[in-house]
Amino acid sequence: MSEARSISIFGATGSVGASTLDLIRRDREAWHVVALTANCQAGELAKLAREFDAEIAVVADESCLGELRDALAGSGTAAAAGEGALIEAAQRGADVTMAAIVGCAGLAPTMAAIEGGRTVALANKESLVSAGALMMAKVRESGATLLPVDSEHNAIFQCLAGGRIEDVASITLTASGGPFRTKSLAEMRAMTPAQAVAHPNWSMGAKISVDSATMMNKGLELIEAHHLFPVGLANIRILVHPQSVIHSLVEYRDRSTLAQLGAPDMRVPIASALAWPGRIDTPCEPLDLAAIARLDFAAPDETRFPATGIARAAAGEGGGRPAQLNAANEVAVAAFLDGRIGFLAIADVAQRVLDAWSPPIPTTLDDIYSIDTHSRALATDMTRGPAHV
Repeated sequence: MSEARSISIFGATGSVGASTLDLIRRDREAWHVVALTANCQAGELAKLAREFDAEIAVVADESCLGELRDALAGSGTAAAAGEGALIEAAQRGADVTMAAIVGCAGLAPTMAAIEGGRTVALANKESLVSAGALMMAKVRESGATLLPVDSEHNAIFQCLAGGRIEDVASITLTASGGPFRTKSLAEMRAMTPAQAVAHPNWSMGAKISVDSATMMNKGLELIEAHHLFPVGLANIRILVHPQSVIHSLVEYRDRSTLAQLGAPDMRVPIASALAWPGRIDTPCEPLDLAAIARLDFAAPDETRFPATGIARAAAGEGGGRPAQLNAANEVAVAAFLDGRIGFLAIADVAQRVLDAWSPPIPTTLDDIYSIDTHSRALATDMTRGPAHV
């Protein structure tokens, strides 16, 4: 029997964290859980920490520490809280760190895990979007292995197996088009948060589901791919594919095109990252193309879904623009979910923040945080007052 590998899961109570733990639960002897973290869900986090005998459980919200300590009493699992505790947990040296905290809040612990020089499975796209140049430089410096968990980027990673990035002519990210793919601008103007989070194919958290509905998710993924797979921004394309069966494609210079296919289940790319460079069994349904019967494709419509164009422009400018975009989008999505702005206003707020000021080129994480803070303040001001579209 091979020795158990150690793993820490940041964002253990979210959808990616739950899928990761589901796979670990099916082969408990293969894994030793070092750290589990959540924003505040102390009761749920403590239950998971007890089940998986975690060394430490951390809540980002310090006000939740008392509840977490009470829930873990007598368990042998340490309890901690705050950003410093998240960073310390990331520095415990797990063989694999699943970075699945949503938003820019995951940046510091993800960077701390990368500095350890081990394997980081990256499901937190916002960190790479906001601080891509700094993060990739730290990966090179530390010798860490960065494995993409987003289904699209994991698909590209798999299609590159045995190939060379120098031989790649183009990369295509596929997009489901979200729940409003066939809706007109007039129809989208009236869409509610409940409708926006009802994704037709994937089971995801509220924020990423709204990002899928606006297609900002695909814009952020384009920026992420730009950092992970240096083929040139002009050679990274987006293709709407409603069935979500083909997760991405890689075209080589000889015009051979490889695609990775699978059911729309996040456990597939998570399993790929956990087992790399090998494979493990999953409970996912096998792909039945005869039952699916057809695969459809269309070019993205940036008139109805301007987010991808906004993101591409931010990636092209580089510097602090992607961090600015990410911050503005997070605030706008939260405002939409709270009913303070309409659906179409999400992309509008992001563009207005980008138009409002030009951030300096960031050279440190503090620079990223400064850009993030200022952009959030601007976006917050733009989303105050009566609901608007």
